[in-house]
Amino acid sequence: MEGQFGARGFENATPVSGESFSAPAQARVIGRVIEIAGSSSQVMLDAAALEALTASTDIAVAHAGQVGSQVKLRVGGTWLIANVRSLKLADDGRIAAQIDFLGEGDEEKLTGKLYKFRRGVTRYPTPGVEVFPVSTADLKQIYAAQDQANIEIGNVYPTKDIRAALYVDAMLGKHFALLGSTGTGKSTSAALILHRICELAPQGHIVMIDPHGEYGSAFQSNGALYDVSNLQMPYWLMNFEEHCEVFLTTEGSARQVDADILAKCILMAKQKNRLAAEIGKLTVDAPIPYLLSDLMTILQNEMGKMDKATDTAPYLRLRSKIDEIKADPRYAFMFSGMLVADTMSQFLARIFRLPGDGKPISIIDVSGVPSEITSVVVAVLSRMVFDFAIWSRNEPKRPILLVCEEAHRYVPNERNADGSSVGRILSRIAKEGRKYGVSLGLITQRPSDLAEGVLSQCGTILSMRLNNERDQAFVKAAMPEGARGFLDSIPALRNRECIAVGEGVATPIRLLFDNLDENKRPASADPLFSQLWRETGGEDGILERTIKRWRSQGK
Repeated sequence: MEGQFGARGFENATPVSGESFSAPAQARVIGRVIEIAGSSSQVMLDAAALEALTASTDIAVAHAGQVGSQVKLRVGGTWLIANVRSLKLADDGRIAAQIDFLGEGDEEKLTGKLYKFRRGVTRYPTPGVEVFPVSTADLKQIYAAQDQANIEIGNVYPTKDIRAALYVDAMLGKHFALLGSTGTGKSTSAALILHRICELAPQGHIVMIDPHGEYGSAFQSNGALYDVSNLQMPYWLMNFEEHCEVFLTTEGSARQVDADILAKCILMAKQKNRLAAEIGKLTVDAPIPYLLSDLMTILQNEMGKMDKATDTAPYLRLRSKIDEIKADPRYAFMFSGMLVADTMSQFLARIFRLPGDGKPISIIDVSGVPSEITSVVVAVLSRMVFDFAIWSRNEPKRPILLVCEEAHRYVPNERNADGSSVGRILSRIAKEGRKYGVSLGLITQRPSDLAEGVLSQCGTILSMRLNNERDQAFVKAAMPEGARGFLDSIPALRNRECIAVGEGVATPIRLLFDNLDENKRPASADPLFSQLWRETGGEDGILERTIKRWRSQGK
């Protein structure tokens, strides 16, 4: 087959240089198809033709033939668009290129222009078909946002004026993930996407788990900010599994004994509430308010029924742990005596933005939460989102987007799994959430540390530069076959650049994120050591104030 297009194979093609040339750059033949396969095929490119195009004023045409660029092929009245995956020098000096087909568009009969681009290929070319460069005008058609709700987040590489859009309904309907190594601009890009969604839907419902306290400064004007000082999350909203994570300190068979006692006593404490009388069969998981003092009294009474000292050990362990939590001021945001009233409706309204009042996003800053119960707090918030969606199925729909920063901490793979409930609930949301109107947005710098299958549940993946080889391999495994050519450029992306593939984009796309206003950026900038180490003075005051906050745990 290759011999058919030897050194003389381009003689009849449109010339690429010289005085006689008159055709526009995008009409020049730069190669021919030599092999066709289902997804990846091979074309032979003419090095001289590509060289001549580098002087083109059209930046898309000037990049023709490079890895990651697009080419087009005519089949009947249709233009096929393909992405260049890899290049290799052939024996005769020409360039063999592997290409992946992205989609097709109709050809305008008079001008030959591309229009009505759509993903997928209905008819493949035959060997010998000519290959042409893609122009900026073609890219505008390829990446044009269709008549769907969309947000513009940047420019298509390598152009300066073609806007890259994400289809909001498709992206949120099937979850999304934003990946990138530290320092690539991941947090700022996440803030940009969320700002654009908030602008599109000022009455939306977005809950963001912020483990480092970065995003509060980014959403001061259009978000509700919660931390340990004002979260006021009642302890009785925990289900029994979450109660066990907080109150139980033992392992093995002793843990099961403690759990049985705790379940019995919590159920009895909940039955003291008048709300319990309205429920036929009360379960230990039902979010019914109860008093910690009632729980302690019941534990004391049950312990009094024991006839042997050895039998009282589980009760003493539980009482000791509950006393410790009640006395610790760091736990006051959740275990305060003020949180015993039935405030479930008000709590959900605040956190889920029902109604939003022009502030559609809740930033939950868990950086001040004691590390022992951080995963429990995230589990409760995530489960409340999911349970609300399940139990409101017969009501007018209020879909909720749950965004989880540092997702690998909460949905770890089997190697790092700690058996916590947060991993189970987020995995369940990834698998079942879209049926109930819950969307999951995962942001992580270590995709290889995520639970198996969670990333593959994300219909849209936006990958910034990933330096770790395991992470790169993990992301490639989760990407569709047609996007492989784009993925090979992940290690070489610049800051603020990403590869977007999946349901949320018309076709796989490399883009440069827009700049975000200073007042909308998260507080995640790297410290400038060379500058900050020149500053001196006031160290005594810094130490005094820091130690005071340290000792009072921020109170």
